[in-house]
Amino acid sequence: MRKLVQIFSLIFIISFALMYLVSHLNASSGYSSGNTLNVYNWGDYIDPDLIKKFEEETGMKVIYQTFDSNEAMMTKIAQGGTAYDITVPSEYAISKMKEEDLLLPLDHSKIPNLKYIDPRFMDLSFDPDNEYSIPYFWGTFGIVYNPKMLDGRTFEQWNDLWDPELKNQIFLVDGAREVIGMGLNSLHYSLNDTNKDHLKEAKKKLDELMPNVKAIIGDEIKLLMANEEAAIGVTWSGEAADMMWENEDIDYVVPEEGSNLWFDNMVIPKSARNVEGAHQFINFMLDPENAAQNADYVGYSTPNKEALDYLDEEVVNDERFYPEPELTERLEVYDNLGKRMLAYYNDLYLEFKMRTK
Repeated sequence: MRKLVQIFSLIFIISFALMYLVSHLNASSGYSSGNTLNVYNWGDYIDPDLIKKFEEETGMKVIYQTFDSNEAMMTKIAQGGTAYDITVPSEYAISKMKEEDLLLPLDHSKIPNLKYIDPRFMDLSFDPDNEYSIPYFWGTFGIVYNPKMLDGRTFEQWNDLWDPELKNQIFLVDGAREVIGMGLNSLHYSLNDTNKDHLKEAKKKLDELMPNVKAIIGDEIKLLMANEEAAIGVTWSGEAADMMWENEDIDYVVPEEGSNLWFDNMVIPKSARNVEGAHQFINFMLDPENAAQNADYVGYSTPNKEALDYLDEEVVNDERFYPEPELTERLEVYDNLGKRMLAYYNDLYLEFKMRTK
């Protein structure tokens, strides 16, 4: 028994010593909750030079980590293993994080650069009054295609994809809301429709599209489209921009029937330790010159209206990626449908997806 007590005592002493050593090293390196900022973002979703600039201006050390899905991010935030000060969820994820009490309300008085955000991207359904979130990047969902491979053919509607002449020509992104939403939009229903009869009708119509579907894939769609493995893809505007950069024959369109208007947004998790620094970081990223530099690096559309003055006119005037308000007003943001309805969407999507096996 005495030997067991000695072992536990030794373990306690070693653990305490290690904790002291880590604390001492962090302090000597300048790492503390007050001058360290933990940022949790999508991969390659910020210009590294901006992180260096923020560190130089504030004296803070930025610890930057990445995630590859909203679900993975939310799980890690909920577990609380790491106290992230900033993360960048999509709109529907913000609704879920609010429900689960994972976010801190923002102090707008500490974000004076908020005035530069285009009003049409503020006060949206997933976060009224922007109590918890600030827009970071935005975009659309639509059809990317290669006219050279289609004898000059172009697209205007979702329904154009059902043409029998397009057999085995289409790549779909692997997403339930995206694919089911495409089916709903093609029938002029809402992306957030919860009428099960409408959803079954959309699923039936998607089944009729299957002969034209070459594959349902993930990130590899960019490489495969650029390499002309298929003539058509259904994807997000940012992915389309990457493809167009690699292959100048590729074009992109948002279908007339409507589509998704998506947002990624900066938020402060409730477990944040450097709340003051988080507000400083958000305000820094909203500076028009910084926002323009970030948009130029990442390639996505910035919601910062003043940043547009610092971007190449050819980019800003490209309505495929900076569409007129008349179009964006017809688009929809994904609502949080709740667990049961989301499960129903997923079930329909899996049934559809199984037909490609």
